[in-house]
Amino acid sequence: MESLLSSSSLLSAAGGLCWRKQNLKLHSLSEIRVLRCVSSKVVAKPKFRNSLVRPDGQEPSSLLLYSRHKPRFLVNATTGQPEAFEPKSSQKSLRDSLDAFYRFSRPHTVIGTVLSILSVSFLAVEKISDISPLLFTGILEAVVAALMMNIYIVGLNQLSDVEIDKVNKPYLPLASGEYSVKTGIAIVASFSIMSFWLGWIVGSWPLFWALFVSFILGTAYSIDLPFLRWKRFALVAAMCILSVRAIIVQIAFYLHIQTHVFGRPVMFTRPLIFATAFMSFFSVVIALFKDIPDIEGDKIFGIRSFSVTLGQKKVFWTCVSLLQMAYAVAILVGATSPFIWSKVISVVGHVILATTLWFRAQTVDLSSKNEITSCYMFIWKLFYAEYLLLPFLK
Repeated sequence: MESLLSSSSLLSAAGGLCWRKQNLKLHSLSEIRVLRCVSSKVVAKPKFRNSLVRPDGQEPSSLLLYSRHKPRFLVNATTGQPEAFEPKSSQKSLRDSLDAFYRFSRPHTVIGTVLSILSVSFLAVEKISDISPLLFTGILEAVVAALMMNIYIVGLNQLSDVEIDKVNKPYLPLASGEYSVKTGIAIVASFSIMSFWLGWIVGSWPLFWALFVSFILGTAYSIDLPFLRWKRFALVAAMCILSVRAIIVQIAFYLHIQTHVFGRPVMFTRPLIFATAFMSFFSVVIALFKDIPDIEGDKIFGIRSFSVTLGQKKVFWTCVSLLQMAYAVAILVGATSPFIWSKVISVVGHVILATTLWFRAQTVDLSSKNEITSCYMFIWKLFYAEYLLLPFLK
């Protein structure tokens, strides 16, 4: 039996893949056409089994071409059938699509939105009987509508910052080219429409106005139009984030549960006032800290963030100091609680968070973008932890 390849070789020339056709022989196949040139390093791996004899008695004639950085392709060259490139499996394509959407949605903001709504909703619980399917239905309505609006806001920001993200965040789908601009526009438009539609059919005015104000501020923050793109101005950008994260989320979603779900009159409780004040501090810290690792791209594209104007080190320690002040106030408020369980959880919990932040800040190398980014994500974890503590403050 004639062998599959009597003498074949792959040559790398000009970054491409070339076949020496004159040395190539295929059983009952006169020629092979190269359908695709692979610019990256490619390895040709014959798939031989049982000395080139398949169980069905036919000669195998397949080569598996794969790249270290590209999807795999299978070259089929069976007798009487033209060779063709088969794309990667649909399962892998689905996984890649989900991964791209996961990064597009900015998962740390999604987690923050879900935890904040859950925490604030439970602030409206006054008695055990309030914990019912009615409560969880109201929370689900708020969470789904808010997540859709969250994806609109972060998606619009990426659409407006494609060139900046190529420097600061090249892993994002629009910056990396995984998503086209048309795809990004379709996603943000769809999710904004669905968010408003859900808020309207639910019939809760606090929920609808929370979505509407978030939409207005999120659009003004990112979109590059005259008098807009407020992210260019450090103070205005911080106020936008504070308004959404600290005020709208706390008050509007609390009122959604208090008035729409439970049918109670509007009432601003001590825990709600504390949560709004504390998260105002935290939102300012997030607004300041998020620009520290992005200083390189912001300088290039003229974004005058506090990190650009004041320097990374000064902004970093300002953020740490603001959080320490907020934790000190939280400890004092927790110590005045009339409930012993609330007092213990609030005081001990905030002492642990403040101590952890202080020791974490001491280890950060401010000359390393990776370490600053890691610390920024740690700040978000503290943000999540605070929402876990808030319902225990009474």
